[in-house]
Amino acid sequence: MVKIYSTPYCVYCKMAKEFFKKNNVAYEEVDVITDDKFLDEMVEKSHQMGVPVIDIDGEIFVGFNRPDIEKALKIS
Repeated sequence: MVKIYSTPYCVYCKMAKEFFKKNNVAYEEVDVITDDKFLDEMVEKSHQMGVPVIDIDGEIFVGFNRPDIEKALKIS
C-alpha cells in the first residue's frame, strides 16, 4: 500500500502523484493541512514536518526521490 502525506501547494507532492499515476500505482493521498490527525501520523512515522512523506508498505520516504521510490515499488 502506498500513502502520500501532502499539501495542496507542494510541488514535489504533485510530482510524486504524477509519477504514481503514470506508473499505475494505486495510492492514498492525505492532506496534512486539513486534518491534524494526519499531520501527527506523518510526524510520528517520519520525524519530519516537510512533505511529501511517502509510506510504501511501511517504508518511509521523505521527499520525492524517484530512484529510491522506483526501487521500493520494483519499477524499472
